[in-house]
Amino acid sequence: MPGWDLDLDLARALAPHRRGSADPAMCVSDGALWRTTSTADGPATVRITRQSGAVRIEAWGPGAGCAGAAVPGWLGADDRPEEFRPGDAHPLVTELHRTHPGLRLGRTGRAWDALLPAVLEQKVTTAEAYRVFRELCRLAGEPAPGPAPAGMRVVPSARRVLEVTDWEWHRCGLDGARRRALRAVATVAHRLEPGEDCDSAVLQRRLCSIPGIGVWTAAEVVQRACGDPDAVSVGDYHLKNTVGFALTGRRDTDDAGMLELLEPWRGHRQRVVRLILAGGPRRPRRGPRFAPVDNRRI
Repeated sequence: MPGWDLDLDLARALAPHRRGSADPAMCVSDGALWRTTSTADGPATVRITRQSGAVRIEAWGPGAGCAGAAVPGWLGADDRPEEFRPGDAHPLVTELHRTHPGLRLGRTGRAWDALLPAVLEQKVTTAEAYRVFRELCRLAGEPAPGPAPAGMRVVPSARRVLEVTDWEWHRCGLDGARRRALRAVATVAHRLEPGEDCDSAVLQRRLCSIPGIGVWTAAEVVQRACGDPDAVSVGDYHLKNTVGFALTGRRDTDDAGMLELLEPWRGHRQRVVRLILAGGPRRPRRGPRFAPVDNRRI
């Protein structure tokens, strides 16, 4: 990928896909970004490096061809940040847009890889969700193809999730509600991949029709799979306060208030959220570092 945008920030472009520093599906090693993925042809491992403005992509596994071809989309090649006009609704957004020219909203084209961890993140702390994700990948995920760093795994396939036994779920520490939601989406996973007949809006409707899946989970998926620049994670325990504090200085914003604050940038509300997360002011923490159990919607 020669001639790539010199402002591109590789780590930031892929950050939404990483589930903690010990994520078995994504890591940084020897100056390279490594990520595993599922594809229509099978699992794959991808290694991404950048030198002198050129991005180099290497891939291994049955799905290497599909995964390698998808990497430009991962990094935001399909994104159109030049179409975003921050206007004069808030000087912070204008400044963040100016100072973060390398921020791109990527799209993987794979809903399942985003859906499984999103379901695990429902109603629990971030640390607990990441722990269960690691355990499930070790239990049911395939070893990463190729010369990947030790311990890397591929997100378990929908078929493999349906094969996990009750005692194995117990071993992973996954509760009944999330287990039922994960099995429900696994049974219809073939209908949940983006395509010509399934854009972001259609995918969100299909997801929300599944028991145990709500607007928060659906938004988390389309942000990653479709690169939707407008999808906001309504129901997130921290996000409403982060956005509210950045734009108003208040610490008590609710979801309706967050959406009202983001309304001037409709069509690019997720882009504004990402800009705020990248460089906006941080609300002083006066409570638990992570969301209390059962305080995040689905």
